[in-house]
Amino acid sequence: MPDDPDCPGCGQPDLAFAPHDHARCADDLMALAEAQLVKGGQRLTPVRRRTLEILLEAHRALGAYDVLERLARDGFGNQPPVAYRALEFLEDQGLAHRIRRLNAFTACMHPGETHAPAFLICRACHAVAEAPGRAVGEALACAAHSLGFTIERSTVEALGLCPGCRGAGPDAEAASLAAPRGVA
Repeated sequence: MPDDPDCPGCGQPDLAFAPHDHARCADDLMALAEAQLVKGGQRLTPVRRRTLEILLEAHRALGAYDVLERLARDGFGNQPPVAYRALEFLEDQGLAHRIRRLNAFTACMHPGETHAPAFLICRACHAVAEAPGRAVGEALACAAHSLGFTIERSTVEALGLCPGCRGAGPDAEAASLAAPRGVA
């Protein structure tokens, strides 16, 4: 499982940007997701399962239409509600996160755990790492409390360059500036 010392674990933020046994992590996360759903009396329908598999294939945020295109190629239909319903279910069950900056979704690296991640988003390749956000959340809660404000939900998204794109030099920098603001 992701916290198993024998498994490199995609749940470690640095691994989102490094070579690792991602297939093993995806399989482990799928098993965790299935167990969580069974425990909660829910299930992965074929379209929900395939949607989660698509999100688990890489550490990238995918827009709903990117997911829909893949679902359609796999025979699940090409109407937007197909993707949106599956993504909404996965998000509601804590199996996916919405990356608002990119208007996209990414698989949760810690399904079944109560957590408030901070998302590290590469502006060049759109790789996403789910980093622990507890300290940021506590600082935000403290600031809100001092103003008498009650936070109901927050999402921390940090935009920058991953090690691969940072090391790619000016060509990657120029490509990231020329890329559209949505998901590639």
